[in-house]
Amino acid sequence: MCLFVQWYLILLIIGLALTGCGAGSTVSDNAAYTSPPSASYPPNPTIIDDVANQEEFTEFKENSFIEVTTSPKSTFGLDVDTASYSVIRRDLERGNLPPIEAIRIEEMVNFFKYDYPEPQENEIFSVSTEIAVAPWHGEHYLISIGLKGKSIPLDNIPASNLVLLLDVSGSMDSSMQIVKSAMQMLTDQLREQDIVSLVTYSSSVTVQLEGVAGSDKQRIQNTIDELNAGGSTAGGPALQTAYEIAQNYKIIDGNNRIILITDGDFNVGPSSQTELIDMVEQNRDSGIYISVAGVGMGNIKDNKMEAIADHGNGNYAYIDTLSEAQRVFVEEFGSTLLTIAKDVKAQIHFNPTLVSQYRLIGYENRVLDNDDFDNDKKDAGDLGSGHTVTAFYEVIPNSSPIDTRDDTVEFGEHEWAKLELRYKQPEAEESQLISTSINSADPTIETPSENFIFAAAIAELGLLLLHSGHKADANYNHVIQQASSAKGSDEQGYRAEFIRLANIARTLTE
Repeated sequence: MCLFVQWYLILLIIGLALTGCGAGSTVSDNAAYTSPPSASYPPNPTIIDDVANQEEFTEFKENSFIEVTTSPKSTFGLDVDTASYSVIRRDLERGNLPPIEAIRIEEMVNFFKYDYPEPQENEIFSVSTEIAVAPWHGEHYLISIGLKGKSIPLDNIPASNLVLLLDVSGSMDSSMQIVKSAMQMLTDQLREQDIVSLVTYSSSVTVQLEGVAGSDKQRIQNTIDELNAGGSTAGGPALQTAYEIAQNYKIIDGNNRIILITDGDFNVGPSSQTELIDMVEQNRDSGIYISVAGVGMGNIKDNKMEAIADHGNGNYAYIDTLSEAQRVFVEEFGSTLLTIAKDVKAQIHFNPTLVSQYRLIGYENRVLDNDDFDNDKKDAGDLGSGHTVTAFYEVIPNSSPIDTRDDTVEFGEHEWAKLELRYKQPEAEESQLISTSINSADPTIETPSENFIFAAAIAELGLLLLHSGHKADANYNHVIQQASSAKGSDEQGYRAEFIRLANIARTLTE
């Protein structure tokens, strides 16, 4: 009898263990891929399995304060990449603080839309500036620069020649479902006048579709559904093939673009960051742009993906959830596809009478030499249809009324700085110049806009996650309070999500 009981208990324990494993697997699979593409989606940490972390990010040195009397000008390229925010969200959702090198504050800020004024009829973009006290340092000020690109209705966007370049190598196996879902979303947006080609690569390159009309959505989607992952990563040869196909079907005065979806692991053919940049730069001047969507975890090569997009006149996003795929390929389909201004540069000339020191927050990989501002051959950032882009300078005011005026430039009494912007039309080789002033009669009593308060809260969280040497009095409670006060209507729920992520970050650091 005792022996029978012993065997019964052993079998019962085994049965419970197996049942538990099965139930756990079912829940995990459902959580990974059935979340609806809505703004209120729950944490989704199981899109792919945990693997050894071999992710690569470009290390950078945080921008420091610069004396105005020594160097009164600051120049950088404006850009609207957003990948860093999605990577941060991915890690926080999984209960981990993101790696410091993954935190690019400008990409966190630019993930969000801001209520900047629409451009006038004859303008490519509008320009907005504000000055207010820095939230994390009561004796410093923040200057914000905001651009709003002209929104082109989807029906008015020129015909598109798109080459979908999909990584189906072995490292993508656990991400294939989200890749397929993202491409189905994109395909749903296609119009009759659009042309689509599909190239996949693993150990070799395969042209799955070539020159298919956008109206033939079912054929495109069926081909995507049949894709499977396996093999090594011939990314370099695949990229060259994609450019060749894009050239073969190029639409004059159209939107010609490669959309690359990958984890960035190139290990067959040209694979170094330098080789890839050279290839992209050789092709971008022909009018073929490239946008990159990163996917996966544990193996992403963020450094390569960002470099490809930056040098290919495109944008870089990271797809961590189906909701993010919805945002990139549906909600912002037009801005993802259509570049309205390229090589967008900003140059700020600070007034030494009012400003002692300044520091550009973020944009470390977009800082330019001052001489590059007037050099139309120098590559810079790009702006898509309806995009908003924001930049912050933290400035230290002069504490005394000592006259330190720059005799080469005349500033008004309350003019903190002069702002100049250069940009090119998508097909142009010569830039156009826009000039404006950054001024305020009394910034200490100015009430910041909702745009300013929320964007500054994002920057403050970035300083904390970055362990910035300039974070001063920044703290998570203040981030949450400020962001909550400026959440606004938040129809898509992205601002509420940010507040929730700030709460998670606070918990992880307590």
